[in-house]
Amino acid sequence: MSRILIIGGHGRVARLLTPLLVARGDDVSAVVRNVDHTADVESDGATAVVADVTQLDREALAGLLAGHDAVVWSAGAGGGDAARTYAIDRDAAIRSMDAAQSAGAVRYVMVSYFGAGSEHGVPADDAFFAYAEAKAAADEHLRATGLDWTILGPSGLTLDPPTGRIDVGGAESRTVARADVAAVIAAVLDEPSTIRRTIEFNTGETPIAEAVRA
Repeated sequence: MSRILIIGGHGRVARLLTPLLVARGDDVSAVVRNVDHTADVESDGATAVVADVTQLDREALAGLLAGHDAVVWSAGAGGGDAARTYAIDRDAAIRSMDAAQSAGAVRYVMVSYFGAGSEHGVPADDAFFAYAEAKAAADEHLRATGLDWTILGPSGLTLDPPTGRIDVGGAESRTVARADVAAVIAAVLDEPSTIRRTIEFNTGETPIAEAVRA
């Protein structure tokens, strides 16, 4: 059994992930900003932790992460406001990585996106630019830490039923069901060969556990 903390625990992917982890015996805590979301994440099987990660410094975040074996970053500003996007997707994410190191929560899984990086190519006047920049900075910081990190780059997210199959390392971003993204997170947490790897993926033909294995 692992103790896993999901930051962004009320997100669509996170709420699909929690039952998968609980079903295999993991102890899951879900960080939510809105107290009204506690009943939802508790119905998924998680222990709700009410906290606004944008308002917590590194020390406070380390206290939140203490006692956990793994951290899953599944939070996001959801676009729209650039300042909030940088505050969550870059600044809070980076503080959480540094806090994870302080707290000894060495396994860290980042949910990023297909094509993330400094060469993302998004024009500065595009509404997606702040998110692309924030993710590039956060992913780069994570790669430079001493954490046992995995960065996941799912393609365009859908609400389709899960297929249980993906393709890894394709040249183009297509689509993938959120339920399959949740299954990929669960799989990489249980697969040591995914440590210190960036895994971009689409819906595909290979069973998830096989596809993520190095």
